[in-house]
Amino acid sequence: MDNDEKLKGWNPYVAGALTGLLLILSVWVAGKYFGASTSFVRSAGFVETVFSQERVAQMEYFIKELPKIDWQWMFVVGIFFGSLVASTTSKSFRWQGVPTMWEGRFGPNRAKRAVTAFLGGAIAMFGARLADG
Repeated sequence: MDNDEKLKGWNPYVAGALTGLLLILSVWVAGKYFGASTSFVRSAGFVETVFSQERVAQMEYFIKELPKIDWQWMFVVGIFFGSLVASTTSKSFRWQGVPTMWEGRFGPNRAKRAVTAFLGGAIAMFGARLADG
């Protein structure tokens, strides 16, 4: 891609309005707000059932709600495919290991970027789970 060719993404106002409509539809149809953190915990439960189904069934979190594929889990899967469609239709899709801004901020050291990304994700997930999200 040439430097002269500018990437054009979706209009953020349109994307935000569509997200808002999706949230309203989620509450109206399912009676719940959409979220992602619970789906990640369920995915971990799915992986763990491969190794020990009995252990997962005894975990306090999964006694309340067993790992299952439901609309929220499918929503998270849809985020991946939706972003793929959005990036290809806007012609902004590209294979890139590290975003330019991220590499500029944290430098070329892969270990430093990996630790920073992991810690940031862990803090975000802890906060989301703390808020029962």
